[in-house]
Amino acid sequence: MDDERSTPLRSPSEAPSEARPGARPEDVPDARLHALLLEGLPPQALLTDPQVTASYATDMASFCAAGTPAAVVLPRTAEQVQHVLRTAHALRVPVVPQGARTGLSGAANASDGCIVLSLAKMDRILEIDTVDRIAVVEPGVVNAVLSRAVAERGLHYPPDPSSWEQCTIGGNIGTAAGGLCCVKYGVTAEYVLGLDVVLADGRLLSTGRRTAKGVAGYDLTRLFVGSEGSLGVVVKAVLGLRPAPPRQLVLAAEFPSAAAACEAVCAVMEAGLAPSLLELMDRTTVRAVNALGKMGLPDATEALLLAAFDTPQAADGLAAVGELCTAAGATAVVPAEDEAESELLLQARRMALTALEALRPATMIDDVCVPRTRLAEMLEGTAAIARDHDLLIGVCAHAGDGNTHPIVCFDPADEDETRRARTSFDEIMALGLALGGTITGEHGVGVLKKEWLARELGPVGMEMQRAVKHAFDPLGLLNPGKLF
Repeated sequence: MDDERSTPLRSPSEAPSEARPGARPEDVPDARLHALLLEGLPPQALLTDPQVTASYATDMASFCAAGTPAAVVLPRTAEQVQHVLRTAHALRVPVVPQGARTGLSGAANASDGCIVLSLAKMDRILEIDTVDRIAVVEPGVVNAVLSRAVAERGLHYPPDPSSWEQCTIGGNIGTAAGGLCCVKYGVTAEYVLGLDVVLADGRLLSTGRRTAKGVAGYDLTRLFVGSEGSLGVVVKAVLGLRPAPPRQLVLAAEFPSAAAACEAVCAVMEAGLAPSLLELMDRTTVRAVNALGKMGLPDATEALLLAAFDTPQAADGLAAVGELCTAAGATAVVPAEDEAESELLLQARRMALTALEALRPATMIDDVCVPRTRLAEMLEGTAAIARDHDLLIGVCAHAGDGNTHPIVCFDPADEDETRRARTSFDEIMALGLALGGTITGEHGVGVLKKEWLARELGPVGMEMQRAVKHAFDPLGLLNPGKLF
């Protein structure tokens, strides 16, 4: 996999001097690009039919522009990825890495004339080591597949995005994905120990370690996590694992207001409890779930809080949470008695997005994280924005993290409603920043939040971000138009 002695197709000095970062030169016809790609790829790995390549143009985000790719490549080896990057570098053609395209920020959207590099076929679990508690995987491994494989060996890979049955480890690394269990176990970044990354010019870089500890040099591994494919293409990952915990037990608490539910969240965290899950749904979401799943929740429920523990003393943890919820004003507290009841309670949270999607033709999903102490203000402010713009906005949240997901429901065929949806999205982002929060807790920046990244980081922060980008990708070929 070492390519240090490889000769590039063309030296950097031969690039058109007027080319702007990320732009494809006009003198590179598709036929030439395809022919050069095929010199290092099997024919089945290259897709050029416009009707087929168009299906790879976008992820699941709304309001995000996308271009028309010149080709889609589905490599199966790191060497094939290196060939694609060398070719793209020599011809100055942009490359957009993709996983399962379940992202919600437009980070995987194609740009005009680009090579879409789909890592979905690189889906092997290379190693599971029960002594060092690591897994070595390719980027196309689906999260749920890895989770089940390590569970069979008595181990646990905690990150569990809601799309875990479809999303890939490479995509999780690219967006620094979170999930329902983050309140106890943290996000993807906490579990990435080492990476093999193909750089923009085709060189292979290995970062990090397999050991339990390691602090040699700058932490380049963490730099790639959350970089959205803008610094390099991950072709292998060393992931940390944990011992498998007991199956969790779940409690559901109904509240007469979102503020009361948020008060309970703060009380749980202040008490030093360590739930494995602490999720909240607002009134709009609860009613949507009721309509879709016939959950039987009272119409008077203004907020539903779900808490779970995965310890041998799970019932004791639920009892403690139940007392705190009651003290905060909960109208009903229902602890599960076994795993089957717990699974029924979790169904409500899992169907939240599907239930809201059933209300209007389209949804726009926000991802604003605020301090837990400001969570009630975030929910109340979002409800006010919904009223001001006459929109349906439901909020489900990883409440233990303060990570809210306001979901704007709208009809894209209605021009005025679409305008109001976009305006409300921006107001929700501004609200999050005003409350001391961040524009994204786990979905990433992509295309959707570029201007908001600049507002959050400020001019000095943006200058340093761009300097890092230039150091790894001076020609601006990797995922151009994202982040900045």
